[in-house]
Amino acid sequence: MELRHLRYFIAVAEELHFARAAERLHMEQSPLSRAIKELESDLDVKLFERTTRSTRITWAGKVFLDEARHVLSAVEEARTCAKTAARGHLDLVRVGLSHSIAQLRLANLFAQCREDVPSLGVRIFELPLAQQVRGLRDGLLDVGFTMSPQAGESMVSEAIWTDPLAAIVPANHPLAAKRRITLAEAVREPLVLCHPAVDAGCHAQTEAFVRSVNSNPVIADHAASLGVMMTLVGAGHGIGFAVETEVQTIQRSDVAIRPFAGAPPAFTTYILRPAGELSGSLVSFLDRARSIS
Repeated sequence: MELRHLRYFIAVAEELHFARAAERLHMEQSPLSRAIKELESDLDVKLFERTTRSTRITWAGKVFLDEARHVLSAVEEARTCAKTAARGHLDLVRVGLSHSIAQLRLANLFAQCREDVPSLGVRIFELPLAQQVRGLRDGLLDVGFTMSPQAGESMVSEAIWTDPLAAIVPANHPLAAKRRITLAEAVREPLVLCHPAVDAGCHAQTEAFVRSVNSNPVIADHAASLGVMMTLVGAGHGIGFAVETEVQTIQRSDVAIRPFAGAPPAFTTYILRPAGELSGSLVSFLDRARSIS
């Protein structure tokens, strides 16, 4: 088994279409098919069920997908560490990020680290919570940013930031005619929420404030990213929620961004790290994270 086999497998597993996976990998479909067959032969398991109309990943394939991503992440981390050392960085902090973390805060944090401690390298990995926790436990990550306070044993969770939310409303919806809307008005409508499989913490926090106002909301759809949420809202599927600073300047003809009247709902961001003694570089990084407002 070679690393290329893992990359090929991940592409096919994510696309579930050999032609699209081949295009994504900038290769012909025939050698890609041969490589997957070689991998299946080496593992002695069937990773995909193929017909003339569809490609489905098997249960064994789903399990192997998580492991393959883990292996490639470790390889990428080793490569990054070597490059960081070659550039003269003395320390490296490896950071896991959930999808819904406020990007402006992160940009400010990383810029401050770069200005205050030029010798500190920061490497970023965008990962779901389960993979962050695994990376922290396996020593592949030093710290994680997530919307969930639940990290399990041997982990420390610290609430670090709170960010007010705004509503994303279809442009032709009656609520778009208002300058501000109430949370009660928003949750009476069908909703588009962040996908629990991608960001369980974001989904849990959103459901909590939604159900505090409406015990039986209509969940019309789930979105794996802010871009997908905007698209679904623009298509009229429902109303979405996002960090206000992330969306207040977005200009799209199909959606309207509306702040909430009164005290808006908010997302809380948590920092996760393994319990135990901290390195000097991680202490420095955490101090700067706490100072970002």
